[in-house]
Amino acid sequence: MKKVFWSKAAVLVVMVGAVLNPKAFRTSAQTADNSQTFKPESPFACNALAFTKQERDRHFNVLGPALRSLKRSVRELGDGYEFEFPGDRPTIQMLAEWAIQERECCPIFEINLRLEPERGTAWLRLTGRKGTKTFIKIDVADWLRP
Repeated sequence: MKKVFWSKAAVLVVMVGAVLNPKAFRTSAQTADNSQTFKPESPFACNALAFTKQERDRHFNVLGPALRSLKRSVRELGDGYEFEFPGDRPTIQMLAEWAIQERECCPIFEINLRLEPERGTAWLRLTGRKGTKTFIKIDVADWLRP
């Protein structure tokens, strides 16, 4: 019963996204210029339905708060932000798990994890197409606070 509900809810989310951003859901056959390859763009929204209940709880209630508490600094970039973290193994493992999950719920992000040499600092970079930086300011504002 729950699987049916979540399946229908996911379809509804996609349909709403198509209504709010129809350009992102057009196929290349529907465009006037077939000389360019069309790459659909996801709407600026977090799809929490991409997770199971356990994954959602871990992502938003465990990993997110833990990483925010470990965050050392934030760098503003032209198209997003970069976050500094300790370069220890447990933090890097949490960053990698968070990034894998974030990629599922927010496919608009380009996510880069950079590890400095000699077990130095770990950097998580969130960037993307035009509008991504604004989305980050609104959707993950907690990450930008000192």
